[in-house]
Amino acid sequence: MIKKIVYWSPHINHVATVNAVLNSAKSLVRYSKGKFSTEIINVFGEWNNLIIKDKPLGLYNFKGLSFINIISSRGIILSRIKYIFIFFFSMPQLFIYLKRKKPDFLIIHLMTSVPIFLNLLFNFKTKIILRISGMPKINFLRYIFWKISLRFIYKISFPTIETLENFKKLNIVNQEKLFFLSDPIIDTKINYKKIKKINKIVINKTEFKDYYICIGRLTRQKNLQLLISSFKEVLLCKKNLKVLILGEGEEFYYLNELIKKNNLENNIFLIGFKKNIEDFLKNSKCLILTSLWEDPGWVLIESIYYNTFVISSDCPSGPKELLQGGGGYLFKNNSKNDLVKTILKFENTSSEEIIKMKINAKKNIIKYSLFRHFKLLTKNILV
Repeated sequence: MIKKIVYWSPHINHVATVNAVLNSAKSLVRYSKGKFSTEIINVFGEWNNLIIKDKPLGLYNFKGLSFINIISSRGIILSRIKYIFIFFFSMPQLFIYLKRKKPDFLIIHLMTSVPIFLNLLFNFKTKIILRISGMPKINFLRYIFWKISLRFIYKISFPTIETLENFKKLNIVNQEKLFFLSDPIIDTKINYKKIKKINKIVINKTEFKDYYICIGRLTRQKNLQLLISSFKEVLLCKKNLKVLILGEGEEFYYLNELIKKNNLENNIFLIGFKKNIEDFLKNSKCLILTSLWEDPGWVLIESIYYNTFVISSDCPSGPKELLQGGGGYLFKNNSKNDLVKTILKFENTSSEEIIKMKINAKKNIIKYSLFRHFKLLTKNILV
């Protein structure tokens, strides 16, 4: 009997979780030999342009919610309003979907409060799997809500061992429900080594060569104000360095003003979301990740796979696991002084040493393949 797996992950910006959902569904279609069917819930059209090429992946469209796209995702106030609209307008349709369709499993990634709240009220027959990424901040109200609601959640997965072990200490839920599930990041059917490095990156008629790169959603988590303030110091010693920041998010206007305030318009560039990140990574000299937390750090794994050197904050949870054994440079979390020192250290590192460190880093990302994800998912969770 074919089991139906449905994914819930409404999003207002293209984040790594989007790729996690797509690749997870793709792994089930590719490796299950027809034992599973997959479907992604498209709440307000956020998935419209993302799974056209993956025809085996089903898409279920909620009706009448496309008006939510009118609300901008830039700016903290507007993004919060957008989340509120999604929460209240999606809830009735998700209730109807689960009552009528009765899928075997619902895997929830983003805006998980909607299905968790509904399941608490109605206790659906569908088995709900919660993915927790990053150690959540547990205040008194969240602790009580989770203590009650997670009893009705079938299983909970974590993309790093560190987050899993820390969550166990909270003693919120039966630990038999908790599992490690590596993110499906590396598609071994795509030979990234054969992707040719293009000669140059051109943005708005400006050519960029040998630049630093930062990729991620423009939110407080990514701590990009640290990157901006640090590069102002670095430029005192190393002039003409460039940084490209790829991504969209609520802090776009704030970061843009911060760049102008520090007179860095000719050195740091906000260029928005880009699909072809492999081109940007392969032409960059180094990726810098300034996050306050990650789990495990999707862009770190992609960068290592694309043979890009990595400088990362020593934040929980993931970068230390990925860069252990000399796979890159770690700096103290949220420390401008240490980031400045680390960038200058990288500038003075020999090309031979950088090559050695890149080879070491590749050893730490093997477990993040689609096949490894599929094996763990089907062995421990979809049972």
